[in-house]
Amino acid sequence: MTYDLLIKSGTVATDVDVFEADIGIRDGRIVEIGDLGSDASEVIDATGKYVLPGGIDSHVHISQPSGEGIVMADDFESGTRSALFGGNTTILPFCLQQRGQSIRQALEWYHGLAEGNCYTDVKFHLIITDPTSHVLGQELPAAVADGYDSFKVFMTYDDLRLNDAELLATFDVAREFGATVMVHCENEDAIKYLMGKHEAAGRVEPSAHATTRPIAVEREATHRAMSLAEIVGIPIVIVHVSNGAALEEILRARQRGLSVTAETCPQYLMLTEDDLDAANWEGAKYVCSPPPRNVTEQAACWEGIQNGSFELFSSDHCPFRFDSLDGKLNPKGARGFRHIPNGIPGVETRLPILFSEGVVKGRIDLKRFVALSATNHARTYGLYPRKGTIAIGSDADLAIWDPSCERTIRHRDLHDGSDYTPYEGLEVTGWPVTVVLRGKIAVRDGELVGRKQDGSYLQMR
Repeated sequence: MTYDLLIKSGTVATDVDVFEADIGIRDGRIVEIGDLGSDASEVIDATGKYVLPGGIDSHVHISQPSGEGIVMADDFESGTRSALFGGNTTILPFCLQQRGQSIRQALEWYHGLAEGNCYTDVKFHLIITDPTSHVLGQELPAAVADGYDSFKVFMTYDDLRLNDAELLATFDVAREFGATVMVHCENEDAIKYLMGKHEAAGRVEPSAHATTRPIAVEREATHRAMSLAEIVGIPIVIVHVSNGAALEEILRARQRGLSVTAETCPQYLMLTEDDLDAANWEGAKYVCSPPPRNVTEQAACWEGIQNGSFELFSSDHCPFRFDSLDGKLNPKGARGFRHIPNGIPGVETRLPILFSEGVVKGRIDLKRFVALSATNHARTYGLYPRKGTIAIGSDADLAIWDPSCERTIRHRDLHDGSDYTPYEGLEVTGWPVTVVLRGKIAVRDGELVGRKQDGSYLQMR
């Protein structure tokens, strides 16, 4: 049997097994796994390396409207290129419905930004901010029928958040039409109250971002979101969980029989609230929501990763430039935490951090890494088994990792559009050196060979 591409002698891992094998690829799909000889148009020798499913990052913000005068640092070209170099072959960014805008208008605009500019495959989540009767009765059901079957809702930010009645109504549409709902859980009224107190006391520095969004703000909203989902009777995804108390709420809801998927991110394993207190306003680099916590909560998040409480490990890549008038140091953001854009870059470093801190340091095994990095994302968002695994018939999306490669993370070596990484100077072991997208080599030995037209939008229905 002749293959278009043959990957030889690698250690192959899925979420359930690790074994030595060759992988034969034809027409962009995996067609055979085993001892396959050498009859192929191209052969990659993966001796001494891990061959893993291409990463799926299901929580990525690219080219998202972010307020007057604020510009997100990544477009689809830079964002997907950065994702690719981090071992990812699929990302799921957010298409934001702005208030007063139809869902169809939002999708047409967002597809226009993505078309011809993607190094990886993509699939959009919707963000619902204006759940009018027309949107809920006609537009959202039509979008779900067209394959836009996951959407995010916010409980914070004035221009994004839904009240409880709007959440219930939106959840009900998801229940009726079979969509997946993601929730950003923070209590906006409590945050505003604390912001007012801080500002009255003259506390406007970046570190105040963390103290105005304490754990209780996230814990309460997590409980409330799940209670509303329980009332409607739908499964729910709680995104970017930052602490043990919120995770405990999730575990209690599961004990009551509610289906809850939980996600955490690298910032809650590697950063702390002390980073926001850096001198010269550099704490603005670490402003994200929920904010990083402390070493106790880091340990709680690691425990959740190890024991299976967290199914998803995403980047929540939301990049802004730091030293820029349209980024973190915009004229208002340079004077007060309230106006610092929320979000940090991380799509390229997500998997190397999890591999180094998780697999290399013995916290998780390779199968758990695959589940957290790819398989569970595919299962949660309707991409499995086409994506997220190594199996006959699946897309040949593969990342070949050198488990002994030692690197120090420096922004100058990364490929996003920001001007910093929050993980500058972090030493990691293990890095994806070759990445294959649907049977085509996209990164070869650390060099880009793919094109920005190679990625496709995934229409799964």
